[in-house]
Amino acid sequence: MGIEVGGLLGLIWLIIIIWAIVKVAKSSAGGLAKLLWILALLFFPLVGLIIWFLMGPKG
Repeated sequence: MGIEVGGLLGLIWLIIIIWAIVKVAKSSAGGLAKLLWILALLFFPLVGLIIWFLMGPKG
């Protein structure tokens, strides 16, 4: 009885997405910008996360 690799990777991915959403929510960006980033992270997790790392709010 161990944790499957796919399940563990899925859990790690979920933690990363939640961390990114929290960082966006705490940033100094405007309300609409925060909403758009969070929606991008939720609806396009891989692409949204990559774009957020490159161009997202830094503060």
